Amino acid sequence: MQIKLIESAEIAPDVRHFVFEAPEVETFTFVPGQFVSINHVVNEKKITRAYSIASAPSESNRFELCLDLVQDGLLSPRLFALQPGEALEIRPPLGMFVLRNPPRDSVLIATGTGIAPFRSMLQAQLNESSQKFTLVFGARHEGDLLYSRELEGMAAKYSHFQFLPTLSRPGESWKGRSGYVQEHLKEAIGERRDVDVFLCGMKAMVDDVRNILKEMGFDRKQIFYEKYD
Repeated sequence: MQIKLIESAEIAPDVRHFVFEAPEVETFTFVPGQFVSINHVVNEKKITRAYSIASAPSESNRFELCLDLVQDGLLSPRLFALQPGEALEIRPPLGMFVLRNPPRDSVLIATGTGIAPFRSMLQAQLNESSQKFTLVFGARHEGDLLYSRELEGMAAKYSHFQFLPTLSRPGESWKGRSGYVQEHLKEAIGERRDVDVFLCGMKAMVDDVRNILKEMGFDRKQIFYEKYD
């Protein structure tokens, strides 16, 4: 499937938000939490990289991605140099990192661009009658908290959505939580053990949180994860 870049914008240092269009279809269909795989030829070799969709499904053929720049990466420098109107080849959306059906109260744990699938889920699912969501979002600096205004707006609008950002390298003006996401699991989960927990971010964080959750008494069937490394 061919996609075309509509626009992109820097939303944090070395992080860009992309809007793509799939001209071959009227509606770009996917389930929140799924990913697309971009195919590209680099040095005469075809490479494939998977990226979580960062927007909710709509009736249009557009979708959004949130990508960070890997300086020595094979594909991300090419994507960051992409100009509106240029085309790429992708595989249709795939992935099982999706909310349970029927819905259950869920705790979402993200670091960095691992926020992408959770933005998709929240945009699609959070409403007046939806299940309860708690999002713990970890970043180094305040400027790295991607989509923070949007998430703060959701939390202000819906009492059953709790947004818990935390910084590992906070500045002097930061008044919120500090430290790694692991340090805020107790606050996010409390004594409940009947919730699903979704993890998305770097491998070290995901592996560490999975071990903590198991020690807390969570069954592995309640823990869903994707690793970005």
